[in-house]
Amino acid sequence: MASRFQNLRPGVLVLALAISVFIWAVAQGTSSIQQSFDVEVELVGVEEDLVVTDQSSDTINVRLRGSRAALRNLAVDQLKYRVDARGGKPGVAIYEVDVESIPHPTGTSFVGYSPSRLQVRFEKRGRKNVAVRAETEGSPAPGYHLVGVVVEPEKVWLEGARSQVLRMKEVATEKIDVTGLTADARKEARLVLGGGSVWAEDESPIRILIRIEPDPGVEAAATSADRGALGGR
Repeated sequence: MASRFQNLRPGVLVLALAISVFIWAVAQGTSSIQQSFDVEVELVGVEEDLVVTDQSSDTINVRLRGSRAALRNLAVDQLKYRVDARGGKPGVAIYEVDVESIPHPTGTSFVGYSPSRLQVRFEKRGRKNVAVRAETEGSPAPGYHLVGVVVEPEKVWLEGARSQVLRMKEVATEKIDVTGLTADARKEARLVLGGGSVWAEDESPIRILIRIEPDPGVEAAATSADRGALGGR
């Protein structure tokens, strides 16, 4: 047996090795595998007078079977499972999941998915004009105190789930740090609306004027010192 290989030319051995590698690569590319990944759920066509307040799942986990070659260039992060929410009404709607609507490469097939249905809660949309309250933290420099704050605008329009919007009487800003201040200051802050289904119609930051004054004793001492300096001239 060894003598047979010794009689073969080196070029023939190299060619045989190349063919073997090629056959192996083809087999790897055509062998069937499974890939599991999450697909983002996107609601489309939600009625203008409705707001989504709850959704049973934000993703669909799917298992796709196909060749390595077919799955290699699958852009998982760009896939979306779109739910047609047109015609929705206040309350809970149930949508059966149809994974075949998810774009996938030719020659691949879905072998499993979860969940099999989605529950979406819709609520009537509401709108309300509420006051803005500036939240502060920290303390001015020693000898100074916070007189107050002026916010602009004083009120904002909120929109969202009707039951949540109508309960709100005011909305607070992010905490504004007044630590070490010795004079008035102007700052900007965002509104804090929590994790509910409510948002501000105008997302511009709130402008805030922070009023700082010297403590009465400090101010009187400073005034006396100024008078003394003038009298000594």
